[in-house]
Order: sequence, then structure tokens, then C-alpha cells
Amino acid sequence: MLKFPDKFYFGSATSATQSEGSFEGDGKGKDIWDEWFEVEPEKFYGEVGPKVTTAMYKNYKEDIKLLKQTGHNSFRTSISWARLFPKGYGEVNKEAVKYYKDYFKTLKENDIEPFVNLFHFDMPMELQKIGGWENRLVVDYYKEYAKTCFSLFGDIVKRWFTFNEPIVHVECGYLNQYHYPMKVDAKLAVQVGYHTALASAYAIKEFKESKIDGKIGIVLNLSPAYSRSDNKEDLKAAEIAEAFQNKSFLDPAIKGEFNELLVSLIKNHDLMPEYDREDLEIIKENTVDFLGVNYYQPVRVKAKEHLPNPNAPFLPTYYFDLYDMPGKKMNKYRGWEIYEKGIYDIALNIKNEYGNIEWMITENGMGVQAEDRFKKDGIIEDDYRVDFFKGHLKWLHKGIEEGSNCIGYHIWTPIDCWSWLNAYKNRYGLIELDLETQERTIKKSGYWFKQLSDNKGFEL
Repeated sequence: MLKFPDKFYFGSATSATQSEGSFEGDGKGKDIWDEWFEVEPEKFYGEVGPKVTTAMYKNYKEDIKLLKQTGHNSFRTSISWARLFPKGYGEVNKEAVKYYKDYFKTLKENDIEPFVNLFHFDMPMELQKIGGWENRLVVDYYKEYAKTCFSLFGDIVKRWFTFNEPIVHVECGYLNQYHYPMKVDAKLAVQVGYHTALASAYAIKEFKESKIDGKIGIVLNLSPAYSRSDNKEDLKAAEIAEAFQNKSFLDPAIKGEFNELLVSLIKNHDLMPEYDREDLEIIKENTVDFLGVNYYQPVRVKAKEHLPNPNAPFLPTYYFDLYDMPGKKMNKYRGWEIYEKGIYDIALNIKNEYGNIEWMITENGMGVQAEDRFKKDGIIEDDYRVDFFKGHLKWLHKGIEEGSNCIGYHIWTPIDCWSWLNAYKNRYGLIELDLETQERTIKKSGYWFKQLSDNKGFEL
């Protein structure tokens, strides 16, 4: 039997945009996803947008019972900035306050600890119109939003996160043209990343000054960078990939300063952001209490095969090529490598390089298409998902045994949810969602997860 500590957090994660939906009279303002779906619905798989999703806004009381039935002692979600402040600033939406208070209270009444995140890719549209994270003013609006959340919900919520996967809105929005506003502009990408790190530090400052009980952290999607070989150029490629992919937010969040290698590379390409010394002091003095880690896949790299075009827009791959390693285990539906040992490498890296800060896995999961194929007697027998969890938990356990200060394991996601551009193409949940009827059915993995949580471990 592989045993985890008695007070270990077992649960799952979702986000406001991916679970709540929007309804007549709810007072919610538009965010960038609402706007983008209206303008280009064809970008979204099956042309399914964020309007209804799992309708957590209406169903949270029943859904919390399902969390209980699947062994949750904790659960992470986010507050929708545009729901609380329809314009991103100004007047608070009273309906939103009522909803979140009751939502978080109901979780606590069911002995489920709420972990609440302030930003999960969902910039209010009114703020995006003035540039979103490109605009320094938005940092101030975010600071006020965070302060309001602590004041309204701080008596219930004791675990907070400032951002989920901030590298995503940098890379996808400003380098890879994958998320709104779909720009390819490295100078803006760096400015957006800098403003995000600054906003996170300001939220932590507000949290400390509020004197509420609890802890505040950030959620980062860490993808350890592995080199193709021990050749010194391959190793250098991996070091640079690590600086861009992981250390860009890890270092300021925990160490209070930006990674030196990353800064030197940005300077080389004349991409330095506008900043002032006072901001850097805010970042230095307001680091996280604990860290959330989303882990899905590693990044494998090698030295460049060809010299980069000096006139092309800058991308981090100026310094390395992605390496397609032969024989790797794959989730063919998502196109991602499955590398369970990566979770152990993260555990030891946090222990050895980041002061063994308290941390937890905040997402780990497997998306699979057309899960109906695995239905037997009305239940999806998703053994592949259970095997995925076991493989990662085994390596996580080894990291904990070796002294890494990990306090929990949250999977993605409780109920099959809407997944950005992929909509409902791949399903990740412990609980099946019928999109037509909104009916929920616990999958085999959901029953397994309950046993895992009850036993604080599982048989190998």
C-alpha cells in the first residue's frame, strides 16, 4: 500500500469560465472568451462556447454532493473577475457576491476546503479593450479586484492563488497566436509577463495587509525541460527552455527576482519591458506562501538544427528545437507525452532549488475523446485514467519520501468541463456530463478516487 500523509489534500480543479456558464439576470460582464466566441465561433471545437458549460452557477449545490461522493476533501475553482466586476472595475455585482459566498460556504459545510484562484485566462472584455495585461493600469484594477475578493470571502476561504498558468496568456496570446488577442509580438509578450508577475506580487501585498487568516500562492504549469543528449549544446538548449518555460514565473514568485539567464536573453533581443524600481521592490518583498503545480507533460529539446532567421519575429525557439523523442508514451487524443517521472523531478527541484517551499499538485489529468466507447452498464470504465493517476502518484510519493514538502494532489477535473478552444473534444472528468440533458454520472475513476482519498493511498 502506497500511503500519503493523513492531512493530505485530495481533490480536483476547475475554473469559473469552464464551469459556471452565464445566465439571464446574473449580472456577469463579458470576458475575452465570450467576446471571441461571438466573433469567431468556428475557432471552437464543434462551435461550442462558454455560455452553458457545466452550469455550476445553477448546479453547485448538487455538484458539491458529487464532489463528496468522489472523495474530495478539497477543491480548486476560480472567481470570474468579469462576474464580480462586470467592467473589471467600479461597481460590484451583488448577484456574484451572493453566489460565491454560498458556493464557498457550501463547500466548507461539506468538509471540502476551497482553494480559490483569482485569474484563470479570463480577462474582462472592457479591460481587454484598453490592452489587458499590456496596460499598466490593469495591474491596478487587478489589485483592487484581489483586495475586494479577500474582503468579501476571506472569512471563508483560507487558501488563495493569484494566477493559474500565467505563462499561457503570455505564450498563447502574444507569441503563438493561439488565444485571444492572438498577437505575435515578443516585446508585448515580455511586457504582459512582467505586468502579470507584478500583479501577482501586488495581490500578495494586499493579502498580507488585509491580515486575514490563510495562505496565498500561485499556480504554475511546470514542464521540466529535458535535453536530447548530454552534448553541451543540447544541455544549453534545455537550460534556456527551462528559463523561458518554468523559471519565468517560478523565480519571481518564490525568489522575488527574475531569472538572470532569462533577463540576459531578453536584453540581447531588445525586448526589455517598461518597469520602475519600486515595482521590483514590490516583487522582491511579496513572494508566495505556497506553490500550486499543474503537471501534464515534459518539454524535450535539442540544439538548433538550422540558424534562426534574424529578421523573423522572436520566439523562444530561436535558441532550441523541440525534440520528438522516439518511443515516448503518448496521450494520442491530446498529443501530449505521458512521463510520470516528471512529477518526481519537479518535487526534487522545488526541494533543492526553491527552499523546499510548501507545494501541491493543482492539476494532473488525462483527456480522452469519445469516452462512450468505454461505457458498460451505464458507467464509463476509464481504467486508462486510473492508471494515469497511479503512475503519477507513485512518483509523487517517492518525491515526498525523499523530503519534498508536497501537501496535496488535485486532478483535472471533477465534471467533464468546457475546455477553451477544444470545448468538449476531450473529456477529463471523474464525472461524466451529458451535454444535452446536463445529467451527471460518476465514472469508474470517480469511485477509485473516493477509495484513494478514504485510504490516503492505494494498492500498488
